[in-house]
Amino acid sequence: MESIWEKGTPRVRFESLKGNRDTDVLIVGGGIAGILCAYKLKNAGVECMLVEAGEICRGITKNTTAKITIQHGLMYDKMLRRLGERQARRYIEAQMRAGQEYARLCQSVDCDYEQKDSYVYSMHDRGKIEREVGALQRLGVEAECSDAHELPFPVAGAVRVKDQAQFHPLKFLHAIAKDLPIYEHTKVLELMPRKAKTNHGDITYEKLIVATHFPILNKHGLYPLKLYQHRSYVLALKGAQTVEGMYVDESSTGLSFRSYGDLLLLGGGGHRTGKQGGCWQELEDFAKTYYQGAEIVGKWATQDCMTLDDVPYIGQYAKSTPDVFVATGFNKWGMTNAMVASDILCDLVRGRPHPHAAVFSPSRTMFRPQLAINTFESVIGLLTPTTPRCPHLGCALKYNRAERTWDCPCHGSRFTEHGELIDNPATDDKRV
Repeated sequence: MESIWEKGTPRVRFESLKGNRDTDVLIVGGGIAGILCAYKLKNAGVECMLVEAGEICRGITKNTTAKITIQHGLMYDKMLRRLGERQARRYIEAQMRAGQEYARLCQSVDCDYEQKDSYVYSMHDRGKIEREVGALQRLGVEAECSDAHELPFPVAGAVRVKDQAQFHPLKFLHAIAKDLPIYEHTKVLELMPRKAKTNHGDITYEKLIVATHFPILNKHGLYPLKLYQHRSYVLALKGAQTVEGMYVDESSTGLSFRSYGDLLLLGGGGHRTGKQGGCWQELEDFAKTYYQGAEIVGKWATQDCMTLDDVPYIGQYAKSTPDVFVATGFNKWGMTNAMVASDILCDLVRGRPHPHAAVFSPSRTMFRPQLAINTFESVIGLLTPTTPRCPHLGCALKYNRAERTWDCPCHGSRFTEHGELIDNPATDDKRV
């Protein structure tokens, strides 16, 4: 089954590149981050061009649950302790600004935009909830403790933040993309300083933005160590009790809930890509217990790039590449973080400082506990003697029985049973 966002949504089509071109800013990747960057740059009067190997919004973007919220799990209490109030305030201000920009843009776009209260709940630890409420209040957010009474099970508590939002992501993106300089079915074969070779010609550029979900330049930035990918699953249920708010478990393996019309979107079953997890079976079992008689009318999965410290990498790709920029590692919160990325990168590619850029800098310290885990998984993947192998960096692939795909536990590339590429960072089909 496809996601509910794809059903009945008219697509905007774009031609492929024809021959050699030049532009001030080249954007690689036609998901939400790339489209928003192109939209912001064009409206700022900057000559730009976006190329997409397939069709826009046909990758990870189409599989979001489309929540627009400053609540990204229980992160602000940890951020205050780890980074201090100044950096935490920059992060939350960037997220609030993103939400405000969506509200402004959605006034003129028919995309089912609705303001909703947002909740992050904990099954067992109310202390976490109370500390997070205190952290948000310290940062100027009107947060409060809640019992999340809409959920079909009791919780220890939830953090409630009012006036967040949800929308239909493809209706929104197709509307703002229709007049942008976009070229579909234009695959970048090689990136060089100031030039990109594609399957339809060469593009000369002054600045480059890599918005390919997982960065595709392996020689710079150490992104294969700084990122891993995480899969999660969604069911669209008809005949289930809907919810007024948007809910997510503070645990990475917990459940999420939001409604779209008369449908309940139930998310969860998550696991590191290439590992075992609950997948759709966990969600189907939950639905049978708590929503008896509900019908599954949509079923899909998504994949998220996870950083070492829960903060995206937005800014200069690496210290050695002053004219190359990146937006990645949105940590399951791609709606607001994509807008944050477009805001920051629109300034940086024009040589202008941005007040929130420092907290998202890709060159910040890598010394976090997750680095050891990522390194270990990469070593194990490289040393495992089985075939097939991932063409990205040569790790052994694992078979995903739930989705009938070959997945890479090192960096998250995915392939069909027959070996065709589904998700990057690999750029070619699997090796046997």
